[in-house]
Amino acid sequence: MAKIITVANQKGGVGKTTTCVNLGIGLVKQNKKVLLIDSDAQGSLTASLGWRDSDNISVTLATVMNKILQDIPVDNIEGILHHNEGVSLLPGNIELSAVEMTLVTAMSRETILKQYIEAIKHEYDYIIIDTCPSLGMLTINALAAADTLIIPVTPKYLDVKGLELLLKTVAKINRQINPNLSIEGILITMADTRTTYSRDIIALLENTYKEKIKIFDSIIPLSVRASEISVEGVSIYAHDPNGKVALAYKEFTREVLHNEKK
Repeated sequence: MAKIITVANQKGGVGKTTTCVNLGIGLVKQNKKVLLIDSDAQGSLTASLGWRDSDNISVTLATVMNKILQDIPVDNIEGILHHNEGVSLLPGNIELSAVEMTLVTAMSRETILKQYIEAIKHEYDYIIIDTCPSLGMLTINALAAADTLIIPVTPKYLDVKGLELLLKTVAKINRQINPNLSIEGILITMADTRTTYSRDIIALLENTYKEKIKIFDSIIPLSVRASEISVEGVSIYAHDPNGKVALAYKEFTREVLHNEKK
């Protein structure tokens, strides 16, 4: 059975999608079978893997969730795309905005995505869910379906302070919907550790949360090369394999794999 990892932070611009792409393909490089799910109506993960015109993809996560809402059977391979670096993708697009509205009045509204994942998880080693920058129904569905949560955070004061709201939401979901959900860790992204400001914020993050939540040793550095990969539709391993971001994501992938051995 697959391990289900949700990557979430209600703050945008923290590297959620980049982390999903490079963790997913990093795991594929370790001979794992990986499915990425794009649960963001902006389709950022879908576009980052090279499918630019996501609004014209005929079958997406919205299609699958609508079928479940209507009690229509879903084929396990329906809508799944295959990237040339070995990872599979269930794409997302603007139609998820309508799904989010439908979920508000639906029965079992928090577990629609989980119902889909339960049917397919035996086919993968890892399923990684990218989320939108909000704590709406789609993100709640992603947390309700997950075994663990990875939280990307940039070393900025407001981003660190904003963690409190996400952690309260996670605690509520843990109590009421998904008692098996745990926080795998906080991943520091887009860090310029040459600056005193970044180092101070990283220290603040560690002093505030390290006793309660794992903070990954790997720190993803700020890099123009990393921002280019979404345009190329490939991972950092294909775009800049010897660069500092690729090396950081390789180490982060090793940490995630190491967590499985504990």
